[in-house]
Amino acid sequence: MDCCKRLLTELAAPQAERDAVLPQALWSSALVAYARCFGKGRRFGLTTEDVRGLELQGAVMKFHKWVIGERDKLTRHSAKPFEEAQVGAALSPPEQTDRRVEGVAIFYASRVLIDGIGVRQLGGLASELAKQIAERAQEQQDSVLADAQQLNIESLYRRPPLRTRPPAADDDAAGDAP
Repeated sequence: MDCCKRLLTELAAPQAERDAVLPQALWSSALVAYARCFGKGRRFGLTTEDVRGLELQGAVMKFHKWVIGERDKLTRHSAKPFEEAQVGAALSPPEQTDRRVEGVAIFYASRVLIDGIGVRQLGGLASELAKQIAERAQEQQDSVLADAQQLNIESLYRRPPLRTRPPAADDDAAGDAP
């Protein structure tokens, strides 16, 4: 959602003032972050049923599948790397009597498609899914709290505190996981 918000700000700037790399980076990050939530084998990940269950209008599933497909194109190696570039001959103007090839033009075909509508759609979809996840998280938090309140309070105080920082370089990386 944050990538989409920042990207909309960037797209609102005049084309001449925009950093050409930043919109691509933000859009790519948004696609990857969104799709990561649907990864297989994730115990608490999202599913297509979660998307289907949203009360949104329009071709939500079609857009969702498109976003996942765009992420896949960004993260997978192309079987044919030369598909991404086109080379053409730059010709002299057709009305010129001495017609000739004046040069070569190379067009890089970027797979990154960025427009305000798509960014708003992705941001809105992510926002609705985040609300859904927040509700689930609250239910889970309430369940954990109820379970924790049933435990012996003295044994809880004897337990080591949870680590809130990354391990230091001299800590055993495989050892003391929380």
